[in-house]
Amino acid sequence: MIKGFLFDLDGTLVNTLEDIAGAMNRSLRLHGLKEYPVRDYCYMVGNGARVLADRAVGDRKDLLEAVLADYQAYYETHNQVVSAPYPGIPELLEALKARNMVCMVLSNKPDADTQHVIWHYFGKEIFTVVRGQRTGVPLKPDPLAALETAAEAGLRPEEILYLGDTSVDITCARNAGMHAVGVTWGFRERRELEEAGAECIIDKPEESLRLFETNL
Repeated sequence: MIKGFLFDLDGTLVNTLEDIAGAMNRSLRLHGLKEYPVRDYCYMVGNGARVLADRAVGDRKDLLEAVLADYQAYYETHNQVVSAPYPGIPELLEALKARNMVCMVLSNKPDADTQHVIWHYFGKEIFTVVRGQRTGVPLKPDPLAALETAAEAGLRPEEILYLGDTSVDITCARNAGMHAVGVTWGFRERRELEEAGAECIIDKPEESLRLFETNL
């Protein structure tokens, strides 16, 4: 029986792409490096801030630490400029709350940023556990953080629908023994989710209610 939903953040709950791109492009500009169109960031995000910065600096690895530091300092206070929940997400969360469903968040975004974004857009009443990148805990797709999140919520992996928009999320869900649900409204294409082995793929948030009601 499905008892909980574990959500990725960026590209699943909230469209954060423009704020991420704006913060990183600002940092690149400060260091004399080329900037990227917002759309390019769809394939640069997903593996944490350090990997994002590494991809952004290209051959200039000597500037990686400086670019990362400037990005993080700016993004911490500019992560709610134009970001917004995806259409249908607030309604889905309210429907899950009404059904006493356990809702959780797991992101590769730094933990403080993850919590700031979630609390700002959704308050503190919906999610039982909210986790981002933490020191000493491997990033997704390693399953450790997902399993710790499930344990903290008092659920077994097989009781959880894990919703995410990238192969990182699908692989993490599968590694953790959770039901891997790909979402197509985020940063990546359906084909990536299929190739990663998603158990099912949905096009609208409300479709996840059907998965819960039918237990997949």
